[in-house]
Order: sequence, then C-alpha cells, then structure tokens
Amino acid sequence: MKIANRCAFISQKPLYSCIAKNEMGSLCCGYVGRHTNCREYCQAIFRTDSSPSLSQITTLKEYCESISPQLISCVGNYTKLYPVKSPIDSLYCCDRAEDPSCQAACRRILHTLITEQEIIEALIADCDRQPLPQDPMWQCFLGSAHSPPPSDPDTSPTAKMDCAKLHCCSKANTSLCRELCQESSTNWGGQTWQEFDQLCEYTPLETELVSCLADVREPCQLGCKDLTYCTNFNHRPTELFRSCNTQADQGAMNDIRLWEKGTIKMPLMNIPVLDISRCLPEVWKAVACVLQIKPCSSKSRSSIICKSDCVDILTQCGDHSKFHEGQTPESICDLLSPIEDPELCIPLERYLTPGSFGHLVEEMIHPCNPNPCPSNHLCEVNRKGCQTGHDCLPNICVPGCKLGEASDVLVHMEALVQVPVRSGPVGCYEVCVCGPSGRLESCAEMPCIDTSKTCIVGGQRKNHGASFKVDCNLCFCFAGDPVCSMRQCLSPFSSEEDRQSFTGLPCGCPDQFVPVCAHNGRTYPSGCVARCVGMQDNQFSFGTCRSRDPCDPNPCQKGQRCAPKRQVCLSSTTQYPCRQYECLFRTLTCDTTRAEPVCDTTHTEHPNLCVLQQRGRNLSYTGHCQVPACRKRRPVCGHDGETYGTVCEAHSHRVALDYHGHCYAVGGVSEFTPESGCSSVVCPPLSARGCKPVTPPGACCPLCAGMLRILWNKVQMDVFAKVSPAQPVTVHDVLEILRLYVSVPQCDVFGYLSIDSEMVVLVVPVDQQPTALQIELCNKEAEKIDSLISYGSPTLVSLVPLSAFGSSEVKVSALSKAARPPAGPSLLLGTLGAHTCTHTRTHATFC
Repeated sequence: MKIANRCAFISQKPLYSCIAKNEMGSLCCGYVGRHTNCREYCQAIFRTDSSPSLSQITTLKEYCESISPQLISCVGNYTKLYPVKSPIDSLYCCDRAEDPSCQAACRRILHTLITEQEIIEALIADCDRQPLPQDPMWQCFLGSAHSPPPSDPDTSPTAKMDCAKLHCCSKANTSLCRELCQESSTNWGGQTWQEFDQLCEYTPLETELVSCLADVREPCQLGCKDLTYCTNFNHRPTELFRSCNTQADQGAMNDIRLWEKGTIKMPLMNIPVLDISRCLPEVWKAVACVLQIKPCSSKSRSSIICKSDCVDILTQCGDHSKFHEGQTPESICDLLSPIEDPELCIPLERYLTPGSFGHLVEEMIHPCNPNPCPSNHLCEVNRKGCQTGHDCLPNICVPGCKLGEASDVLVHMEALVQVPVRSGPVGCYEVCVCGPSGRLESCAEMPCIDTSKTCIVGGQRKNHGASFKVDCNLCFCFAGDPVCSMRQCLSPFSSEEDRQSFTGLPCGCPDQFVPVCAHNGRTYPSGCVARCVGMQDNQFSFGTCRSRDPCDPNPCQKGQRCAPKRQVCLSSTTQYPCRQYECLFRTLTCDTTRAEPVCDTTHTEHPNLCVLQQRGRNLSYTGHCQVPACRKRRPVCGHDGETYGTVCEAHSHRVALDYHGHCYAVGGVSEFTPESGCSSVVCPPLSARGCKPVTPPGACCPLCAGMLRILWNKVQMDVFAKVSPAQPVTVHDVLEILRLYVSVPQCDVFGYLSIDSEMVVLVVPVDQQPTALQIELCNKEAEKIDSLISYGSPTLVSLVPLSAFGSSEVKVSALSKAARPPAGPSLLLGTLGAHTCTHTRTHATFC
C-alpha cells in the first residue's frame, strides 16, 4: 500500500522531507560516476537532516566542478530548496527549556556559536543535561530541520503576518515591489521574498523601502565589541551597527576566503579581481567587514561604502582583463555604491585603524547588546535599581508580543500598536493591544489616511509624510494638510521695527511671566501665549497648575479617596478631560513583594505606589527617598515652567531642571532670541567644562544634553485617545515609551510640552560630572531617536501614541575630550534625585 494512502503530508512533513532528500541525493550523486572522492563529498551533503554547511558546498565545488558540472547544478538546486540555516533560526527551541537559566544560556549560545558541534557541547555544559529525546528543548532541536507550525493557525488577526515589514511596504516607489512586499509580509512561509530580493533589493528607486526593511530585520544599535576578525570595529561605543556579532565576524572572514579565488559574487554581477591577499588586503578586509557588520548612521540607514573608495579599490585590484566589454570601475560602482556624501555612505578609512575608545571601555556598557533575553522577551535597561541584598543586573527581561506571528519585532505587554490592515489600500490601519497570550488582539480599525493627497507649499508639491521647513518653522505634510511649528521668525529682510518687537515667543507675545493654567494641565507663561496655541479664555485661569489642589473640593464619590495625579495631555481636553486627580477605593489589595519604591510627601518610603495609596499617603516622587538631597523643600524651576518642591519631585515627572528657586521668567522658543526676562536668572554651572550646551525652548538655562523637538499630529493623537481606552494621551506616556529606546544606563530621558506645542525630549547624562564619552553617548541616543522618527521606522512608529510623530529636529552638545568637569554640585544632582544608583557586576554605576 502506498505511503500517501496511510500518511497525511500535513502531519508527516519530516518523513516526506527525508524521502525527498534521499531521492535527490541518489539523483545528484549518480552524476559522479566512478570518482570515489566526489561521491563521498556528495553523500555527506545528503547524509544528515541538517542543511549543508557552506564548507561542504565549497569543498564539493573545488573537487568536483571539473568532473561533473551536472552534479554541481543538481546540488545547487537542492540548496535552494534547503538553504543553510542560521543558528538563530532555532531560537524558538530555547523557549521550551524548563529552566529560565537554560533558556538564557541557549539564546546566548545560538547568538555566539556557529557549528552544530560547538552548539551541542555548549548546551550540554550550560544546561547540565544530555540531549534526551523526551526533553522538550532537545526534542525541538533534534527535529528543527523544520520551523515550528503556528500553534493556533489563522485564529489571530495577525496570523502568518509580519506587521513590522508590512509597515515598510508603503514606502515602495514601484507597484511591483509594493505588491511583492505586501505578499511576503502577509503570507509567512511563501517564496515571495526571494523574488523581492532579486527584483527590488538592489534597485536604487527602492532605497527607502530596503532601508526600512533593514531596520526591522536588524535595527541599528550603539556599540561594537568582542570581534576576533573585524577587530578594527571593536571599541566603538558611540557608533551604530546593525550586525555586530560572532556570525557576522565569521561571515566576513569567509567572504575574504571566497574572494581570494578571484571573483566577488554579487547579486547583480560577478566582479573579477586580482590576488586580494597581495593587493590592498587590509582594505578588502574592511570591505568584507563593512558588508557583514553593517555600520549605519543617524542620517543614513544603508551600509554602502562610498563611491570613491569603491572606484579606487577596483581600479587598483580589479582584474580589468576579465571585465565585460564596456565595464569599468566607475560603471560597476555607479550600480553598487552610487553615493559619495560621507554622511550617507561608509568611508573605508574609518575602519582601517582600531577604535579610539579602547581605554574607556569601563566607562559605559550596553546591557542589551547582545540581547540576553529569551526570544519572547524584551530587554530593558534597569533604571529601577534593586532590592538590598539581591544580585543586581544592568538589564531586565520583560514579556512581550511579536508584531505578527512571523515577526521578530517585539512590543511590551499591554502596549497599543498601530499595524497596517492585512488587505486594503495604503494608509489603512488598525490598533491592537499586546494581550496576556503574547499575541496582538482586540484590534480596532482606524479611519484610513489618504496618503495620495499632497501639500502645496510655496508653489512646491510635498508628498504625504514629507518633512520640510517654512522660514524657521519645522513642518510635515499629513494627508494634504501641512502641519507646522509656531515659532516667530526673523530673516535678513526683516525690518528694524520687526527686530525691535521680536520676543522669540509665539505670536510675538511679551516675555512677561504671568502664568496661567490651561485645561490640558500645562502652565503657560501668559494668557497671550495660551491663546496663541489655541486655548479659549474659558480654558485657562491665572496661576500655575501645580499651585492648585485638584482634590479641593473633593471630586470623588463616597467611599473613595482623591489623590493628586498631575499630567499634561496631548489629546483634546474637550473629548477626553485631562483630570489632575484619580479616585481610589479605600481598600486596595497590593503586592508588597513588587519592588518599585516610592516616596510620599512626609518623606516615608513604600515598596510601590499601590502600597503608598493603600496607606492613604500622597506621592511625592518615584524611587527611593533621597537623603539629604530631597528631604527638605528646596524649590526648583523645571523646563515646563512649573515650580517643584524638590529636584526629586521634578525628575519623577520626567522634567529636568532649569534653575533653582521658584519660576519667574520665560525664555524664547525661536533660534534667535533677544535678551529677555531670563537676564536676571542665575543659572547653575554646566555639568562639564568645555561643553557647548543646548537651551531648551521656553527655558532660561543651557545644559549638556541631546535635544529633540518633535512635531506631532493632533488629529491622530485624538484618535489614539479614543482607543486608549477613552483616556487622554499624556506627555508622561510618551516619555516613558521613549526611555525604552535609550540603550545605555549612562543616559536618561526627560521632556515636556513646549509653550509652542512641540514635544521637547532631552537625553541627559545621569552622572553628576559626565565625561566627554558619556555626553557623546547621549548625543548619539538623541540622534538615533530622531532618525527613527524621520525615517518612519516601524520599530518606533508602530507604537501608539508615537505613531502620531510627524517630524523632528535634533541638537546636540559638543564637549572637548580634554575638558574636565567642574567641582561642586551640578544641575542634575548626580542621579537625578528620583533614582537610586546601583552597582552592577561590571562595577559600572547607573541610576
């Protein structure tokens, strides 16, 4: 009786795969004839369940290509059906280990080791168990020639989808690449990606699409270390790389070995070269390492070497006698490396010498690079500190959801994400929540955005999503409507009268500080500024917002206690009131073991916010109670124009300090601001000498930090509030999400809604006296976030409410390496008051 009559294909895929492999092995190896060595090399490829290794395929070609071209062709067809698997393709097996420490070890091993033998030996040693077939993890590895089937096919709204890649498809410039991208992103396991790679990956028209997909597959991360071949890439903590890992390091070495045979095989062409072991060997090594390690920058997401380097190396080392007719180094490089701007391409000279920060390694760490967490967990920098007596790691692993069953991009539990609809026009999205099942669920469709509409600005047409400037104002186009900042501008043609009346404030308002509290929870320096940003007279009242007691009179029902909850809202206060309080039931059940310490207004510490509220106390700030820095009331003025009782209280609200004492002045928001009310303010000393600081808009005092000014869409923010569920979107919500994108514990995120309605984000060194390297790290973190916004990277814009970000601009501080920080107290009070500094195993201090 035939096997097919007894064994269903869907349930016996390994059996059918084994039969097919043996049949193909008999066919291919039959072309060898009597050549014993070639037969052995051929049979070795088909003998095991695993995919053939690169060395097996290379050996077969070396010994057998002249004997039997049919054999090489047959094996080539087989390897297309059974491509070489990367160890990280089996990461899902690590989740089946019963011991969490084994899960973490397994993930680390698959990220760092190459050969099957090395991986098996390391797993046996680190997990302390033999590969028994009844063990779930080993059972998975032993049968992992096949990817795991979906555990619950087609029941999830994002089954067989990669929603992160689907985000990118709207960036396609040709209908063919858009359709291939959409097809491959919505049907996991199809062959469309191979077509996409052939037809779109190297098409100059699709640079934006390809860069977006690269962001999804391999996001740019700060720092590179521990490479054994591409050693010049080590000790570069302030540079961005997509693939700084052992596999890429090994891949570069393998590429050089192949190129030494005289041909560089590229997807679009083969390039004949001379003996590269003698002709510029170090430059060729740099080329191989660049292509594998993939440096990227905030201004360019691609990893393309500069055209002049390409032309120079092919002029000297290309085998011109074997070039095709009409082929020259220039024509080859026009296709492969058409860019010359050093800010948009990779200059090889940078990687011909070792990294310059080798002696400063102890000064900084990247606790999530490489990722030490299980495949279904996200890695976060530990900014909460640890309980006394507990081992304290610089990172924590938290559970998350994939952006679709086929995606590698994770989001946090309970996070709201915006994903393109599975089938529909470009611009149609739904918002889903990351549920406890580890999947996206409860999806609700949003109103579609007409991305075909363009903006006409100054006689020029701007596409949807495009950023541009009008005078000194930052703008972006949203569905045919330009959205611009509200800065007052001066130009070389401004009259003397205009210059004399110029205040640097919105609508030319006077620089007087007569504060008013608006319905959105924001204190504006005057009624004039509040009206300028759209507030009606009945939507604000005189006095600062923090000077009011939101619980007097008590707005809560009987049996509930009113607790102040200060917040600044970004969504419409008409539809979603921006309440400054919350009503708590007097009986609360709290988990006292959850360690997220908070300090109340009597300077008593509690294990977490729930316990504080259960005890009937009011929150002063998050983190351990700080003694003596914040025990006594010492008023400080924050960048948001509010007076806080202590520095700890300000930092707990993610607000950095402007100056000491009560707020009494306002700074300009325009680039060229005249002398203002800030002239009488005594600013704290800068945290480092030699720093060229930035001054946040509306503030009086400069500081050493990376600064972002983000323009956002009010219409989208209101839509997101509707699904949040029916809760206003707040500045604090945005800042807490953005903190997750800062990958080094030496920097933290602060921010506020500026008086001209921009979102201002500051990436600030947490050390009291930061070094040049630490300031540079914070600058790079700010530039990285700016780049994610500017390029619309799915790793950022998928998250609600960050999806409403339209454009941003970044300014960074510069600091001479020779500069030494001043003695004495600084603006940031070392650990920003609200956090406890903790020493990690590596002795690096973070807060």
